[in-house]
Amino acid sequence: MKLIDSHAHLNNEQFDEDRDEVLNRIKDELEFAVNIGYDLPSSKISVEYANKYDFIYGVVGVHPVDIEGYSEEVERELEELAKNEKILAIGEIGLDYYWMSQPKEVQQAGFRKQMELARRIGKPVVIHSRDAMEDTLKILKEFPDVGGIFHCYPGSVDSAKEVIDRFYLGIGGVLTFKNAKKLVEVVKDIPLDRLILETDCPYMAPVPNRGKRNEPIYVKYVAEKIAELKEISFEEVARITNENTKKAYKMI
Repeated sequence: MKLIDSHAHLNNEQFDEDRDEVLNRIKDELEFAVNIGYDLPSSKISVEYANKYDFIYGVVGVHPVDIEGYSEEVERELEELAKNEKILAIGEIGLDYYWMSQPKEVQQAGFRKQMELARRIGKPVVIHSRDAMEDTLKILKEFPDVGGIFHCYPGSVDSAKEVIDRFYLGIGGVLTFKNAKKLVEVVKDIPLDRLILETDCPYMAPVPNRGKRNEPIYVKYVAEKIAELKEISFEEVARITNENTKKAYKMI
């Protein structure tokens, strides 16, 4: 069974020299991949890729690190982009206190505005949270009717249990790292039907490619690690996480 990469950044400059080859590998080896926006230009590229390739879907939104440029005009453009049937969600949005260039309140305001946008148009969201779990959970609770994917899930088992009623947890290459003890516990304790696979490529390549450029087909190494930790077959991981991704993105 072919896997799905639920979170990729194929427009990244690291793919400029061989993007066609990377896309061909997605076409050959995966069911599909989802290209994620992080500002308005990258969101427009997500739409472009989704329109051009039948094995690519898109997500549009403004990342917390780029939230300084958020405005009513940007929001109107995002809403227009999101009308495309191959645009699955608003994202990646959230809070990032590690790379914070603006006061927390600026990020929080932009996060809330995009959560409200998603609620208004009936789309799920893709959540980014770094060094900001408490505030992220607080804001998510303000929007009990919005669900989606908690990308590159960074929290504890206890925090996961607070969100898995509405959110699927994105599990990427970090799971294969030797120091990923917290994420290993999450994968062991949280039911498989709340987990999805992602790469976040070109970042965070899984072992055995750690330190190199990541790409969507490497999602297989994440699936293999989940199968090992849960003591189930690779095929079962593939089947259930594929179904979870489609549910998370309201494709089924």
